Amino acid sequence: MLDLARIRADFPGLNAYVGSHPLIYCDSAATAATPIPVVAAMNAYYLRYCANVHRGVHPLAQIATERYEAAREIARRFLGAADRREVVFCRGTTEGINLVAQTYGRQQVRRGDVVVITEMEHHSNIVPWQMLCRDKGAVLRVIPMGSSGIVDLQRVEDALRRPRTRLLAVTWVSNALGTCNPIHEIVQIAHRRGVPVLVDAAQAAPHLPIDVQAMGVDWLVLSGHKVYGPTGIGVLYGRLPLLSSMPAWQGGGDMVRDVQLHRSECHAPPAKFEAGTPHIAGAIGLAAAFDYLTGIGWPSVVAHERLLVQRAEEGFSRLSGVRVLPPRAVRVGLVSIALDRYHCDDIAQAMSNAGIAIRSGHHCARLVCDRLCVPGTARFSFGLYNTVEEVDACVQAVGQLVSRRAA
Repeated sequence: MLDLARIRADFPGLNAYVGSHPLIYCDSAATAATPIPVVAAMNAYYLRYCANVHRGVHPLAQIATERYEAAREIARRFLGAADRREVVFCRGTTEGINLVAQTYGRQQVRRGDVVVITEMEHHSNIVPWQMLCRDKGAVLRVIPMGSSGIVDLQRVEDALRRPRTRLLAVTWVSNALGTCNPIHEIVQIAHRRGVPVLVDAAQAAPHLPIDVQAMGVDWLVLSGHKVYGPTGIGVLYGRLPLLSSMPAWQGGGDMVRDVQLHRSECHAPPAKFEAGTPHIAGAIGLAAAFDYLTGIGWPSVVAHERLLVQRAEEGFSRLSGVRVLPPRAVRVGLVSIALDRYHCDDIAQAMSNAGIAIRSGHHCARLVCDRLCVPGTARFSFGLYNTVEEVDACVQAVGQLVSRRAA
């Protein structure tokens, strides 16, 4: 069981008030709150050893470099990667996906080739592939989302059976619905067809343990701010042979071994993909977030959040005129609802008036909302710091909104 009192003490921002109401923060799928140990780790960099990495021989530069590369090792352990060189620091999931699209994609995809995504994707895992296919004259195929909020494995088989399929990009956990794709099976299907797989783990990383070796995934991306870390930092994992074969994306300092007037020679991964001064404090803060989460213990985190999601789903399902989307699904981290005769933005405003912070709209997953025939949803997303009492307060607030409309 989680020591919620201790955990809540690490997140002082959650003790705020919205008007006369104590804040109930249920928008962690957008950005999770940041605990004191993460802020302290970043402050230590700025206050004690603020210097650039990989360049200087003076003590501050040496300490900064050691802490930055130690952060890479912590990220390797969090991901279950075999080699720290497989960990590339980037600005987040969006940049990681674009990096793969603009390096591996431009190198491997030709006119008439096929890139496969699913209907469940965040726009960050749609638009980069649209741009690549447009520029290359390739075909973008979309696997439909099933009624249970995940993709059907037979449809995955069918999509990847087509010749000249060069890559599959798929989300693990839907940011709009919280539903979980059977990612291990999907990777196995793709690899049987010789198709490499990129997994968007932005929404999975805060809620589920990751083991990229057990998954057999080729690339995996996540964002720090979803996993209790700072904004503007994330990780791209890639199998070392793939990263080594991929061309550099951005040119600049620290990613080159040698520069002559008409040519340059890149470093090996990961430096090849980290041009310029990196987000040093962000990487150190992200490592602190990884340590914080794993220090609590995955079994306790998973069990607590499962309780929150089940209680929310059951509570909302009992309310007249409230639809949980999709109903009776296996989901983690969040519950999305729609109300008869209420726009999702009106629900969010009513919740905000009650001190409850949620997110409304299509959540950068318009294809999902189109499939569900709704303009958007009201999304209640939870973190390890949320309590059962907060979930009950959310259900009560929605119930009061329903009652007002009925009256």
